Amino acid sequence: MWWFQQGLSFLPVALVVWSAASFVFSYITAIVLHHVDPLVPYISDTGTIPPERCLFGIMLNVSTFLGMATMYVRYKQVSALSPEKPQILRLNKLGLMLGWMSCFGLCIIANFQKCILYYIHVLGACLTFGVGSMYMLVQTILSYLMQPELHSKDIFWARLAVFLWSSSSILSMFVSSVVLYSGLYGQNLVQKLHWNPQERGYTPHIISTVSEWSLALSFLSFFLTYIRDFQKISLRAVVSLQGQTLHESPQSFRAEEQALLVAGSI
Repeated sequence: MWWFQQGLSFLPVALVVWSAASFVFSYITAIVLHHVDPLVPYISDTGTIPPERCLFGIMLNVSTFLGMATMYVRYKQVSALSPEKPQILRLNKLGLMLGWMSCFGLCIIANFQKCILYYIHVLGACLTFGVGSMYMLVQTILSYLMQPELHSKDIFWARLAVFLWSSSSILSMFVSSVVLYSGLYGQNLVQKLHWNPQERGYTPHIISTVSEWSLALSFLSFFLTYIRDFQKISLRAVVSLQGQTLHESPQSFRAEEQALLVAGSI
């Protein structure tokens, strides 16, 4: 059995591989069609113009569902491992709520392009990366509280390092974006897809785009830390039959229930 076939480890693996592929494929398509510059464009710019916009949207929608499934399995795993610890259970529920809000933001990014509805797109980015970082923080705290009995110290330090990586990327992207769009370097820079290294504003633009790619990589790296945990968990579906056929009428159900009650009273 391969390592990614153990337990439910295929879920975070699929999430990371599919999300990375959505960035790479849309980037390659945009570069081949000369829609963006090859040197570190914004991730959103690689999904602005058709046909890469269609590819970008479809693949990120799939990533949304993979992310929700991964976060739910993580929630159920923590609940099962710490059923009698109220503090962990509360943080676990908070983490699931934050994680699903982040996934909803990713869905907004996929379906509301930057050049069409900019402010809605920015809202999706804030939910994805801002709330997503809070999800990472909650999971890091849970890893700390669950060590050393349920979590190793290595996993905690790895998640803490990735969280600090994402936080520094957010700070760098925020500061450089504020400087870039402050009006000092011109107007309508949001719609600008091609940059000349000689023009004003190029340096904060590059810092902002590099920070965005760094932030995306930090998120993918965080979900890679789930692989070993998910190797130790599996889900089973339990089938409960409410009748012996699939075409019984409500009257037959009542007759069957009455027969069971009579048999029980005897």
